This record gives sequence, structure tokens and C-alpha cells, in this order.
Amino acid sequence: MEFPVGKMCHVLEVSKSGYYQWLHRQSGKRAMFNQQLMLEIKQVYTKSKCRYGSPRIAKELQMLGIKASTPLVARLMKKENIRSIIKKRFKQTTDSKHHYPVAENKLMHQFTVREKNEAWVSDLTYIRT
Repeated sequence: MEFPVGKMCHVLEVSKSGYYQWLHRQSGKRAMFNQQLMLEIKQVYTKSKCRYGSPRIAKELQMLGIKASTPLVARLMKKENIRSIIKKRFKQTTDSKHHYPVAENKLMHQFTVREKNEAWVSDLTYIRT
């Protein structure tokens, strides 16, 4: 639903001439810099296969000769909803040095059997843990 400009300016208590000046005004230096910087951030981000966060991107930009602080890069990335892909660290789950009793190996790698249900084996390596 659209409303007349005059009525909207009256409700918002601004002049029509002020609204039209704002509408046709060029962006400021900071907005232009941030726009250009965002393009550079996106290039570095895609070049890193979406893995770099704001600290690494800021360092990469500084190596390219672009002055941008880490907080500024972080703020612009957050504004554009750009996030780094964080790989989970390896976590060791097997404790080979435990003091619990280990089950006896009755098969001794002899997997041929004479009749059914004489020996059962399984492999759980396909289950992701």
C-alpha cells in the first residue's frame, strides 16, 4: 500500500524538500569505503573457500594494502551475514591405556566355521561416532 509523499512527510514531521534532498543525495565517504571494502571481503572470503573469519580476512586485506581493522571487518561480515566454516577439532575417543579387562579372542582370525551360529562377528566402523 502506498501513501502520498506529502502526507507521509506531515506524519513524520519532515519537509517534502528535505525528503527529496535525502532521496537524491549521494552516499558519504564512509559508506562508499564500506561498500568497496565489502567487495574485497567477499573476494577474500570466496578465495579461502568460505573458511576465513574476520581476523584472517583483516590480515589478508592488510597484505593487499587495504587498511581495515578486525572489528570493522567483523561488523561488515555480520551485516552481510557472512560466517566462516568452523571445522570441529579431532577428539580422541579410544583409551587404549585403560585398566579394564579385555575380552578374550576366541576366534584367533579363524573365520571359517563348520556350522551356523558357531561364531558371530561384526564390524561397526561404518557407524559414525
